Amino acid sequence: MLTWTTAGESHGPALVALIEGMLAGVPLTTQTIADELARRRLGYGRGARQKFEQDEVRILSGVRHGRTTGAPIAIEIGNSEWPKWETVMSADPVPPESLMVDAGRGDQREMARNRPLTRPRPGHADLAGMLSYHHSDARNILERASARETAARVALGACAKAYLAAVSQIQVVSNVVAVGPTRDESNRLPTPDEMGALDQSPVRNLDPAVARAFQQTIDRAKTEGDTVGGVAQVVAWNVPLGLGTHVNERDRLDARLAGALMSIQSVKAVEIGDGFVQAHQFGSAAHDEMVWDEDGQLARLSNHAGGLEGGTTNGQPLVVRAGFKPISTVPKGLRSVDLATGAATEPFHQRSDTCQIVPGAVIAEATVALQLARALDERVGGRFVEEARAHLAWYQEYLSEHLRAGEEA
Repeated sequence: MLTWTTAGESHGPALVALIEGMLAGVPLTTQTIADELARRRLGYGRGARQKFEQDEVRILSGVRHGRTTGAPIAIEIGNSEWPKWETVMSADPVPPESLMVDAGRGDQREMARNRPLTRPRPGHADLAGMLSYHHSDARNILERASARETAARVALGACAKAYLAAVSQIQVVSNVVAVGPTRDESNRLPTPDEMGALDQSPVRNLDPAVARAFQQTIDRAKTEGDTVGGVAQVVAWNVPLGLGTHVNERDRLDARLAGALMSIQSVKAVEIGDGFVQAHQFGSAAHDEMVWDEDGQLARLSNHAGGLEGGTTNGQPLVVRAGFKPISTVPKGLRSVDLATGAATEPFHQRSDTCQIVPGAVIAEATVALQLARALDERVGGRFVEEARAHLAWYQEYLSEHLRAGEEA
């Protein structure tokens, strides 16, 4: 079974991604991962940090000459800014006086790099993490809680996409369907052949009028010293029926997808198909009726379920959406308290984006790819690519025979 984890801090020397259970023979290169990480850096409303921090990718194990070996794959994403943070983030003890000097210009933003952070920021993990782990310095929390960790998830997603491409025809694509109060009302699903155009769009939306409206909303937030969130949509095409299961909660694919997407920093809501709309409908309008099409194949008249019924894929396109709250680091400042002095105050404001929804869509895309790769691996098994393909081919033939008019299940 595919399993994975990440390690590392926002300003540490590197992030590390580890994935186990990968088939042997999957095409994968350093450039494949670097290309996915470059997609994560795109987007209107991104802050200055993206201009100077670079992702330095290195595959440490599990790949030889562009093919996976079946061994665990370890990926290192080096932090090009590490020299500036080597003292502050040192794993070994440092002289206390080295943390009391200005880190650069001497203003508050630069001093915040070295000095203990005792002012928890609203909307962040600072307060809960400090008290939960008995820390007096929020940096011990925010460095791991930071969305910088999602670079490792995108690297893992690159491995998952490589698996899906090698074994199946599953393709995963994402777009942005809302920025703050501005929504794309078209309900149009992006297709894999639009991936390049979506990557080129500053707001990951191909409708010119909608894209302009999204940019205007982001501009307004930036002008007002504010931040704004949005909704990312992920669509997976060519997903076979039968990934996931109804038999227990831990293996329901809808539960896995919801949990995985909710684990992305800033995500506060997940919808599968027309989930929130269905909550306000009667059953006669909410479900996807089945008919025999002109070729004698079972077809659906709609896809309100988003390709999932009873925790299992039903052969329709998989459609999920993730709602990202506005970034918690708000330039105009939000009230807080200093846990060291008890005084009312405002937290230090450090560099941040105005809107994270475009990279958020890419991160959500990687997350869905990982869950689909795991579910497909559980369905077809195998240790090398050709074996898994053969198992999937047999299963798809079985499905084809049982989804034709006149066939018994």
